[in-house]
Amino acid sequence: MAGWMWLRCVLGPHLQRIHRSPEQSRTDGRAGRRGWSYQPRTLEKHTDSILGWASALWSLSYYSSPLLLCYLYRKGYICSSKLVPVSQYLGTVLVCLLGVACLRGWGRWKNLEYLQFISILEATKKNHTPENKKRVRCYDFDFSYWPFDFSWTEVNNPKLSKAGVSLLKPEPRLRGAADSVLNSVRTLPCQIISFLVAHSFGRRMLYPGSVGLLQKAMRPMLQQGQARLIEEFDGQRNKLVACDGNEIDTMFVDRRRDGGETGQTLVICCEGNAGFYEVGCMNTPLEGGYSVLGWNHPGFGGSTGVPFPQNEANAMDVVIQFAIHRLGFQLSDIVIYAWSIGGFTASWAVMSYPEIQSLVLDASFDDLLPLALKVMPDSWRPLVQYTVRQYMNLNNAEQLLKGPEDVMSNRGNDLLLKLLQFRYPKIMTDEGIRVVRQWLGSFNHLEEASVYSGYEVDDDWCVSVLQSYQAERDVLFPWSVGEDMTLEGRRQLALFLARKYMRNFETTHCTPLPASEFHSPWRL
Repeated sequence: MAGWMWLRCVLGPHLQRIHRSPEQSRTDGRAGRRGWSYQPRTLEKHTDSILGWASALWSLSYYSSPLLLCYLYRKGYICSSKLVPVSQYLGTVLVCLLGVACLRGWGRWKNLEYLQFISILEATKKNHTPENKKRVRCYDFDFSYWPFDFSWTEVNNPKLSKAGVSLLKPEPRLRGAADSVLNSVRTLPCQIISFLVAHSFGRRMLYPGSVGLLQKAMRPMLQQGQARLIEEFDGQRNKLVACDGNEIDTMFVDRRRDGGETGQTLVICCEGNAGFYEVGCMNTPLEGGYSVLGWNHPGFGGSTGVPFPQNEANAMDVVIQFAIHRLGFQLSDIVIYAWSIGGFTASWAVMSYPEIQSLVLDASFDDLLPLALKVMPDSWRPLVQYTVRQYMNLNNAEQLLKGPEDVMSNRGNDLLLKLLQFRYPKIMTDEGIRVVRQWLGSFNHLEEASVYSGYEVDDDWCVSVLQSYQAERDVLFPWSVGEDMTLEGRRQLALFLARKYMRNFETTHCTPLPASEFHSPWRL
């Protein structure tokens, strides 16, 4: 038995912290000590440091292997006479590292805190009882060892398969058979370059939070943020398995038992391209008293995979299914809140689940392509267009319609205009678009109010017109309201709807939204 436990210590995960929730602090009388960092003993500490350096050197060698192999080949080191000594040397190194790992296991075996942790982890893997899960959540450790809490296979959804959820695809251009073949041959070099760009620096530029070096630099901050969510808000960490096999790291804070009305609503947060639930936009709805479910993009934090659109949508789907089938929320109780690039998964969610209560987009955009073209050289335009549409098609506005210093350059404004044009085409004629653009071009709240009052918008009249139309027809969007209306009436309705659909909050892009500015969307 002792030998088996020692082996578990050798193969076990790296332990970071022992959490203590508010409930535990009350029951054991240690309210002043919510949690503490795990303190390895001397032997474990030094052996862990050696293995850490070995892992870093291996990663460096792996990524630099093409250049390293070329250098060794030019120097004549790649030959049978010299490969044998090298292999013998590498074998010796591996044996030494194995010995170091065994010593680290010995050091862990002598540490009562680690022994208690590994015993709880093994018990949880064998028996997924609520009590075991509650005990294992008191520890912060390598998430790859975390037991599964929910899988897409638990949901009987005939539309879902390992191929993934459905995404909107760009419409193909119609061509003749011969022309299509010739065009494919002609564009083959561009396709190859596009694939390499998307799967190398392109994806990392779009989602810098997936870069391991950045995550390593942010690790202390992420651990501190996670400890705060667990120890101050009694957050529950869960591992979800998406249909593509990616493991999604989530954090749930339940406010339903607090008795407040906002606590009955679940806000699912979709982070930005360098955001993590540990330090991201979860704080805004938390301060507002809502129940909150945060999750990390594939390749971010504890989540596995890479954040391409298909993987992102697959992750969003399993998060929603988890909220419904395991946490017990109805779709009508769920609000999707997204910051920046998180608008893609948020708009996909409301397109795929139209019963969702509402959507809040913070500093998002309508389409990635205009932003990508803006920062890339003009000579790269065909390559950028193909790469974005083929591999990174973040078409927020298109999904939303299905279910800089100049304020007018804000892509969020284009998102608003496209949505209003789709829902109210008779109101959002050329004149309606013009007055809304004038309102969007205001530089402050006073100028906004001046534009609004200048067109003498009567809010009560606008509400009555829309309510009458809804009562008489009760149809889905788009609405034909405004087709028999005067130009002045259409202007009023256009400005009224624009102000109801969008709120302007003056800040920089990376500033979190204050809880006072987080509101449930307007309902007629």
